[in-house]
Amino acid sequence: MPISPNSGSEISLSEAQELVGAFRSKFSKEIKASFVGIETLNKILSQEDCIGVRIYNGHHTELGRLSPVLVGVDSKGKDMTNGFIFDRLIPCPSYCDTESELFCK
Repeated sequence: MPISPNSGSEISLSEAQELVGAFRSKFSKEIKASFVGIETLNKILSQEDCIGVRIYNGHHTELGRLSPVLVGVDSKGKDMTNGFIFDRLIPCPSYCDTESELFCK
């Protein structure tokens, strides 16, 4: 499937809960989620020819946990590795919305 600025599909809350629940069942010791701020996303998205963000699953060996890596993607589908690359997102736990229907205690 080719990528485009419109890549991705909207899903229902129940589909999201199923996906999140399946991840938690398989990787119960991993973080539940990560938060990234709008200014960080804007740094990536405002790069010339950037059409989206690719999220790599990284692992922080010192902390022993998942550490997503975000990088811009250009109109040819190439990672913009000469631009902004981010990790060290805010993990849940400890910073969680425990009232969210996706939190799944």
